[in-house]
Amino acid sequence: MNLTPQKNAIAVSLKDVPQLAIDTFRTKAIELANNGGLVLSFFGTPKDDQVAIYCAIGTPANSEIFVFYTVVSSTYEALTPHAPQFHWFERELAEQWAIIPTGHPWLKPIRFLQTAYNGKNILSPDAPIQPGVTDYFRMSGLEPHEVAVGPVHAGIIEPGHFRFQCHGEDVFHLEIELGYQHRGIEKKLVGGPDTRTPFYIETLAGDSTIAHTIAYTQAIEALYNIDVPERATYISAIALELERLANHTGDLGALAGDIGYLPTLSFNGRIRGDYLNMTGLLCGNRFGRNLIRPGGVRFDVSKSKVDELKKRLATIYRDTQISCDLLWATPSVMARFENTGVIAQKDGIALGWVGPTARSVGIDTDARTHFPFGVYKTLQIPVATQTGGDVYSRAKIRWNEIEFSKSFIEQALDNLPEGPIDILMSEPIKHAPAPEQLVVSLTEGWRGLVCHTIVTDKSGKFDVYKVIDPSFHNWFALSMALRNEQISDFPLCNKSFNLSYCGHDL
Repeated sequence: MNLTPQKNAIAVSLKDVPQLAIDTFRTKAIELANNGGLVLSFFGTPKDDQVAIYCAIGTPANSEIFVFYTVVSSTYEALTPHAPQFHWFERELAEQWAIIPTGHPWLKPIRFLQTAYNGKNILSPDAPIQPGVTDYFRMSGLEPHEVAVGPVHAGIIEPGHFRFQCHGEDVFHLEIELGYQHRGIEKKLVGGPDTRTPFYIETLAGDSTIAHTIAYTQAIEALYNIDVPERATYISAIALELERLANHTGDLGALAGDIGYLPTLSFNGRIRGDYLNMTGLLCGNRFGRNLIRPGGVRFDVSKSKVDELKKRLATIYRDTQISCDLLWATPSVMARFENTGVIAQKDGIALGWVGPTARSVGIDTDARTHFPFGVYKTLQIPVATQTGGDVYSRAKIRWNEIEFSKSFIEQALDNLPEGPIDILMSEPIKHAPAPEQLVVSLTEGWRGLVCHTIVTDKSGKFDVYKVIDPSFHNWFALSMALRNEQISDFPLCNKSFNLSYCGHDL
């Protein structure tokens, strides 16, 4: 069966989203995922007495998105054994709706131990739920041992549980258990949009405020059929790249700290703050909150502010370059970065990794290029790739993206078009979005691909709001990186991914 593709952030009628029989659904999903497709979103929603399963798969090679769904009652044959990209999605589906993908190789909840939707034990449906008990992977024998870390960690790091199966110092397997940051935001978004919606979006993952807000506003603009002023798209893109600069710079400093290299650690901590202050200059908030809203942006950039941003960028980037050059020129740093936490391209393709994690193994995928949005449709930005798949590659990707983002911001500031910044400023929206529509909105955050999918009901309100943060795709990559590593390398490997706990637990 041939499906009609759609583009990024284009609303379509639910009538035009094909409903497939479960066998056809499985065949099409597996075929797309195994032939250059990336699973963007896979989720359930009630439909009469059953559950509708929606699947969105993007094909970066031609910037197309395929969306289709099926309806199931309680079980279906799992996709994961034939297309591993679905493994985390199917575990979430079972956790949330007690829909069992039979034949899944490791079916257990990804957040809530053994509990699931309507109180069923998805690991063993006929067995009683045992609160606080979970089915960890274990190795048998006299010599292997377990090391459990967290969920409470030192300092202010978010909570997450890491369980290592070791032989001496060598790690055979790392199991990651999340859910401690779950706030039920996706459920709170249902029934919107309302006055609270933008604030939920901006705090989905606080260090990715701009990326998630752009994904949200693009979706709303598609549902209202709004054309955003060109000047606004430039300003929001500048904010997105400043977000990338701040976080990549902070990560490179933190990587230096994890191996005890203090110069770059101390310098980059301050420099990260300088980039955040540039965002503060842009809109009054260092994380970019209250800047972007459907229809445009709330703060304009005067000529004097453009000049100040360019001046600051040149100075801060020079400091960043000097600080980060210390990393690449220090043999002891390179000795710790190179060949540590190695992941493979074949695993990245099979498991659907995104962002710098994917690009560190040579997977050339970036939503700004392959699913272009806003100003990225006209102002292009190079895609940085490495091939080593180690800590060094993940660090170098960050540096390359710092270089590219700096050049992009300069170009955007130099070519900032004249015109309004908010199409809705004079005529605010006073009605609900289009009824019974579906839109898939993609952006490229600093961690990778951000996907927001909205389904509206008969009144135009949000019936489903599904968010896939890049960390949802990439947590299992950290498990792969620790295999056959020394357990003492865990902090360095963990920081080289720097994934979001709260972005995963929505």
